[in-house]
This record gives sequence, C-alpha cells and structure tokens, in this order.
Amino acid sequence: MSQKYLIRIAELERLLSEQAEALRQKDQQLSLVEETEAFLRSALTRAEEKIEEDEREIEHLRAQIEKLRRMLFGTRSEKLRREVELAEALLKQREQDSDRYSGREDDPQVPRQLRQSRHRRPLPAHLPREIHRLEPEESCCPECGGELDYLGEVSAEQLELVSSALKVIRTERVKKACTKCDCIVEAPAPSRPIERGIAGPGLLARVLTGKYCEHLPLYRQSEIFARQGVELSRALLSNWVDACCQLMTPVNDA
Repeated sequence: MSQKYLIRIAELERLLSEQAEALRQKDQQLSLVEETEAFLRSALTRAEEKIEEDEREIEHLRAQIEKLRRMLFGTRSEKLRREVELAEALLKQREQDSDRYSGREDDPQVPRQLRQSRHRRPLPAHLPREIHRLEPEESCCPECGGELDYLGEVSAEQLELVSSALKVIRTERVKKACTKCDCIVEAPAPSRPIERGIAGPGLLARVLTGKYCEHLPLYRQSEIFARQGVELSRALLSNWVDACCQLMTPVNDA
C-alpha cells in the first residue's frame, strides 16, 4: 500500500475521531439541557402545588371567618370578636404570602380578587363551560351533628381538549322503477371535493391545516389517524393534498 493511501487513511481516522468527540460533547450538552428542563419542570410543579395549598387554606380561613361573623351577629361575645380578628389577620398574611410566591401584582389599592395574576391567566370567556357541581358528602356537621347551611362555593376551572372524532357519512341514493315501462330513476349523486374520493371536505381541511398551518408531516398525521382506528396511508394523504392544490389553483391564479 502506497504512502499516499496510508496518509489518506490516517487523515480519515483523525476526522472520524474528531467527529466522534464532537458528537460526545453534543450528547453531554443535550443531557445537561434535559436535566435542566427536568429540574425546572419539577420546581414549577412544586411551586404550583404550594400555591394551590395556600389557596385552599385561604378559602378555609374565609369560610371560618364567615361562620364566626354569623355567630358574632347574634352575640356580643368578646371572645368571638377576638377570634374573628385573629382569623382575619391570618387570612391577610396568607394572601400576602400567596401573592408574593405566585408573582401577583401587590397593589394595596386593588382588592385581591381583582388583581391580575402573572402565574395563571383566566381561561377565555368564549369557550363553552361544562359545570360539575360537587356537594359535600356530609349531610350534617361532622363535629357536632348540626344542620348544614349554604355558605358559598369554591370554583376552579380546567381546560380540556375534546378530540376531533371521525365519522362515516353513508349516502344512499334511492332507485325507483316505473311500473308501466322499463324506466329507472335515481337520486343524483352529491358532489365531492375529490371525484370518487372517500374524504369529506372537513377531513381534507383538517389534513391541509395540519400540514401547512401546524407544520405536521403527513406521516405523523397518518399515525394520528391510525391511533383513532382508521388506516390512512401517507401516500393517500399526499394524493389528497395534491388534489386539493389543483382544486385551489383558480383561487391562487385570481
């Protein structure tokens, strides 16, 4: 083997070694990034749990204060008055701690219920609401057995996703025959976006939106449909996209 080839082989081995070292460093950096992300997610989860715990304690203190106020309304007990003042002071401290921990605007001129929260924005009002009303399991006071009176509600909203459902539209065209002659009539076939195609306009719009607006590759969409129980190959989806592009050519040329 000539000296020229030996030098070339040595050069290639050096390049491979450098590339391997570069890949190893990138793997280390990626591992560090993943560890950092995991730590931040864990810290965020702990912070959210702490805030929710504070909010539950605040609601409990509010209920206690309301109960004590009702009791105080019918009596002049100095002991009850002190209990109300103590509970109100504790509630104020808990609200301040919760605001500081969650990053809410601490403006003393604005009531706490009206302050904007940087931690969690209110969910859009235009979204439909599904209300689940939960009643306490106790039919009477668990401490003294007394009758329970309506005090208020504690509400919390959760954003849920209702996945798009596939359905089959079966079109049955009725045929009728004349009783006096051989004439046969039938209802005309409705138009379809793709001639003799199985895709409805809504499904085609979903595929196009996923590809061009959400940057979702066709093979990924095929996998999504498969998880919904319908096998739509990548080639079939590609044919649909091509057909839709041809249909929209006049719009593009206009």
